[in-house]
Amino acid sequence: MVVIGVLALQGDFLEHIQLLSEIPGTTAKAVKSAEDLSSIDALIIPGGESTTIGRLITYKGLDVGIKDFVISGRPLMGVCAGAIIIAKKVIDRVVGETKQPLLNLMNIKVLRNAFGRQKDSFETEVEVEGIGNMRAVFIRGPAILEAWNDAKIVGFVNHPDVGRVGAVAVEKNLIAVAFHPELTGDVRLYKYLVGEARR
Repeated sequence: MVVIGVLALQGDFLEHIQLLSEIPGTTAKAVKSAEDLSSIDALIIPGGESTTIGRLITYKGLDVGIKDFVISGRPLMGVCAGAIIIAKKVIDRVVGETKQPLLNLMNIKVLRNAFGRQKDSFETEVEVEGIGNMRAVFIRGPAILEAWNDAKIVGFVNHPDVGRVGAVAVEKNLIAVAFHPELTGDVRLYKYLVGEARR
């Protein structure tokens, strides 16, 4: 049985836990402390408010634990706000470079709120290398602008205002996803994460 942890400090963690429970051979666990990391095989940092989640990670002492978790080779998937938190470079559409707490794990540059405000949320198709077309819901989503070293953008979205930008990136045991796979019921990215955890 593969145990997937979902960081449960803020955001839509319950939707991820529910969807993971539908994948055979997988169980999901809410992660609220550094101690919880020792009993999981992979971790998801869900969508929510990236500044709040980043501060709570630091406040709860999870920052060092999550970095050690990744260094140990276990996979981590950052979804929407989670993709921002694991990025090494973050800029904001309005204020430019941000000073928010980040884990600085993945060699990607992310643009916060790339597509506008909550009212500008949208649903579209994203083609993900190795997976195929996915229905994707973007809610105040980031865009992955650059990837370097071992990081690679493997999924793109075409937006009328922003152009063609990254929606999914991978680097070794890290996955950054700019949209919300938990809202469409498509489990293919989760199955990819489970496969990485079984390696």
